[in-house]
Amino acid sequence: MIVVLMTVISLKAQDVTIRVDASERIGTFQPIYGYFGYDEPNFTYSKNGRKLVGELAALSSAPVYIRTHFMLATGDGTAGFKFGSTNAYTEDASGKPVYDWTITDRIIDTYLQAGAKPFVEIGFMPKALSTNPEPYKPDWSPGSNFNQYYLGWAYPPKDYSKWGELMYQWVRHSVEKYGRSEVESWYWEVWNEPDIGYWHGTPEEFDKLYDYTADAVKRALPSAKIGGPASTGPSNARAAAFLRQFLEHCSAENKPLDFITFHAKGRPSVIDGHVRMGISKNAEDVDKGFQIVREFPKFQNLPIVLSESDPEGCAACSARVYPQNAYRNGTLYPAYTAAMMKNILELADRAKTNIAGMLTWAFEFEDQPYFDGFRTLATNGIDKPVLNLFRMTGMMRGDRVRTTSSGGVALQTVLAEGVRGKPDVDALAVRSDREISVLAWNYHDDDVPGQEAKVRIDVTGMPSGRVLLRHYMIDETHSNAWTVWKKMGSPQRPSPEQYAALESAGQLEQLGSPQWIVVKSIETTIDIALPRQAVSLLNLLF
Repeated sequence: MIVVLMTVISLKAQDVTIRVDASERIGTFQPIYGYFGYDEPNFTYSKNGRKLVGELAALSSAPVYIRTHFMLATGDGTAGFKFGSTNAYTEDASGKPVYDWTITDRIIDTYLQAGAKPFVEIGFMPKALSTNPEPYKPDWSPGSNFNQYYLGWAYPPKDYSKWGELMYQWVRHSVEKYGRSEVESWYWEVWNEPDIGYWHGTPEEFDKLYDYTADAVKRALPSAKIGGPASTGPSNARAAAFLRQFLEHCSAENKPLDFITFHAKGRPSVIDGHVRMGISKNAEDVDKGFQIVREFPKFQNLPIVLSESDPEGCAACSARVYPQNAYRNGTLYPAYTAAMMKNILELADRAKTNIAGMLTWAFEFEDQPYFDGFRTLATNGIDKPVLNLFRMTGMMRGDRVRTTSSGGVALQTVLAEGVRGKPDVDALAVRSDREISVLAWNYHDDDVPGQEAKVRIDVTGMPSGRVLLRHYMIDETHSNAWTVWKKMGSPQRPSPEQYAALESAGQLEQLGSPQWIVVKSIETTIDIALPRQAVSLLNLLF
């Protein structure tokens, strides 16, 4: 047995053992992490938007998909909180449609030029088609009343045939501009959260919208992937009923459905002066949604994309106004996401459903204060710790292998009560022909100081010979621009030298230099220290 000490640890102090059996493959590691989205489409091609899109595309050798709201909304393309526009559809004085793909193309071009792909959300209603067009554009900022948010853009079309023709023209234009094979690789998702204020119509009217959309998309490109309904978390009875009726409609009417989407959200709160995450709600949404899909054998094997899966529901609701969102800048966000990713995969295994994507609804807000508490991946071009979690997962390739942890919290406990007692010290491991990667975390719902976990990772089923070991870490002092910024005095106008230091601190950091080890038996042991809310990636190349 070869023992590699990644940090100086007394074995007597060790309290968690994680066992990885690299010989027992339990399923393909789908790149479910490679999906992202945001409300504000016009930030896509801003300076820092382009920078972030490029970073997202570079996360993984697998395709990275990006989704955004308001791709069909009417307006001049000015970016704002929870709104955007492309002016893709207007009508002339006689009511004849006028199509203008300038801004939609600019958005999609930004994705494709970076190497990412569109997850096209088909919405929202152009003003000229809305059954209730005035007022149309919301004036919303953090703290505003949402009752004045869902306006004319959220209504059904006054002419479903014109709506269908708009879809046909958009897909046909996309094929002509980008090529058939490229557009075949995209997702086309109908609307967003039609079970709440995003749709001022009945479920039956949404089903009609879906039918017209699906027919038009398939007429333009029969091999296009069409799906939905992007409903809210199914742990809510109303949302569950909406998802079920939509699937019943598609099944009974034999409507095209190539993938299924619904959303899953946590519910953080402030308890005794600190943030307490609500991971149980996030997991319950996933579980209930999978159960509903299982009710339809016809759709059992369809890809499921959680087209929003997040710790809570409003990326633009900054922690400055909503204190329960104060988890967003530091290490709690990536630790939560790592734990939730394993929950999702285990729930899919249990339900025997085909999970394809876990879409993180976070991007960037241009020209906002540094680290202002938005749910973002970067702030003014400085990457947050959560982005490094996706850099870690992007390095994991192959099949999932069996892992057990003496410090893990059981899935049923997470569903019932979250992680409120002992912390969840657990791991997810994958193996390819020449590589094993182990993602480990020390997560707790409560954002309070906690004991460091001393973890022994036993890896069995490795071939004998030389193995190159790399260790990457996200904690208070590694891969964390947030703590570096605070140590600088929280500058809102960092100097060029400070900005360069923050950019560097925002990258994924490797602990020490890679180490060659010699494996002479089937088992290798690695001892690491995992602080509370930290994430570690061990990469073994042989």
